[in-house]
Amino acid sequence: MADITRRLGWRHLRGAPTAHVRHHRSGTLEHDGPGLSFWYRSLTAALSEVPVDDRELAMTFHARTADFQDVAVQATVTYRISDPAVAAARLDFSIDPDTGVWRGAPLEQLGTLLTETAQQHALDVLARTPLAAALADGVTAVRERIAAGLGAEPRLPATGIEVVAVRVVALRPEPEVERALRTPAREQIQQEADRATYERRAVAVERERAIAENELASQIELARREEQLVEQRGTNARREAEEHAAADAVRAQAEAARTVKLAEAEAARSVRLARAEAEGAREVGAARAEAQAAWLRVHAEVEVETLHALTGTRLAENLPRIDSVTVSPDVLTGLLAKLGTGEPA
Repeated sequence: MADITRRLGWRHLRGAPTAHVRHHRSGTLEHDGPGLSFWYRSLTAALSEVPVDDRELAMTFHARTADFQDVAVQATVTYRISDPAVAAARLDFSIDPDTGVWRGAPLEQLGTLLTETAQQHALDVLARTPLAAALADGVTAVRERIAAGLGAEPRLPATGIEVVAVRVVALRPEPEVERALRTPAREQIQQEADRATYERRAVAVERERAIAENELASQIELARREEQLVEQRGTNARREAEEHAAADAVRAQAEAARTVKLAEAEAARSVRLARAEAEGAREVGAARAEAQAAWLRVHAEVEVETLHALTGTRLAENLPRIDSVTVSPDVLTGLLAKLGTGEPA
């Protein structure tokens, strides 16, 4: 939309580079071109603004295939107005001189023209194509047919329109038909997934079996080695017991020999000791006999009084020591009485 400014009854228009402006005054073309800027009076000016940039037109329409199945076609047509003068003469691109707004809806008219033309050529292609072929190769066929049809359409150049590109975005059947068509593919995919799952499980089972066999072989080898270890331990234990028994026998023989030697030495020592004791006893007895004989001979030659004196002396030597003697009056009186009578005390 053009930018229009008001100044004291005058109007100033400033156009965009992508908008072709045509200014007529009293039937005379005053300004013609894109991106113009000029002053004018609204009462005497007739303005039209034609966009010259590329525009996208999205369209959606339904068609029927050769096997009477409805499909939805989504397409996009890129176009531009190559001849603004012709387009302004054929369509109403006039704008309000005070606001710069289009008085009509020219772009909607162009959209209707392009949509109906493209739909006509697409229907012509799909009407002779079965649904399966349309879904497989219909996008390319429909795009080529629409592009060729729009390029050969005489109304478009006569209106100053040039088609730049045609794209078919999608070609889809009805939801029920689409679900029915998806079912075999889904079942096949599911079968492939199930087969992959079964194969994966089979591989896993095979691997588990191999692992179990390896574990069993390891256990068997371990048991065999344990058996060898037990056998070797038994052999070592028997050998150790035999060595201990031999050592004990040698030790017992040595101990017995030593005991015999000690017993023989002890017996010899006892014999020698017994002989020495007997000899000593015999000598002591002889000495005692001689001493007793000598003592008897001495006492036989001594007088009786001397013997009494010696007896008293020996008796006195054997009596206990008397530190003090206490004589009571009664004892003293008795002794004196006996002394007076001449009786022995």
